[in-house]
Amino acid sequence: MTATVVGRPAPHRLVIALLLVIAAALVVGHVAYQTAEVSLAGLLLGLFSSGVSVAAGEQTVYFGLDTGHPLGLTMTPECTSAFLLVPLIVVGALLVGLRPRIAGRVSWSLAVATGILIVVNQLRILVLAGLVSCLGTDRGYYWGHTMVGSIVSVFGGAIALVLFVWLAKIGRASCRERV
Repeated sequence: MTATVVGRPAPHRLVIALLLVIAAALVVGHVAYQTAEVSLAGLLLGLFSSGVSVAAGEQTVYFGLDTGHPLGLTMTPECTSAFLLVPLIVVGALLVGLRPRIAGRVSWSLAVATGILIVVNQLRILVLAGLVSCLGTDRGYYWGHTMVGSIVSVFGGAIALVLFVWLAKIGRASCRERV
């Protein structure tokens, strides 16, 4: 049972509301999120090579502009980490609703999983760019996008999911022993 002060919602309800607002904002504002991801990818690619340009309004990063094989990568909705985050956030809100006392742990686990998913998506873009540079546009894009990029995404997503669940459950083993 949770206590609430008259006129003020319980803290866990604020956490649930905030999580649901963030999830909705990611869905509605995915283009802005994609633009931010592309801009970050452009900054990271610029650290490793010259000839990088970002067309943020088009959600596209161009690289290899100083070579004979330039390529532009457009961040599409299925390539963004936003739609990997939304289900985790909704599940986090559900967990907080079911067990209000774990709101802090769920929030922490969401922060960690979010960081991992963002890093993994950036790593996928860097791998793709590296393979295009090494193997050429056709083979590099095929291997970078279809094969290696997918492996990076699947393993990175799995790591984020496992850590999300594990961090959200820390401390619950002692509760099971009491039952």
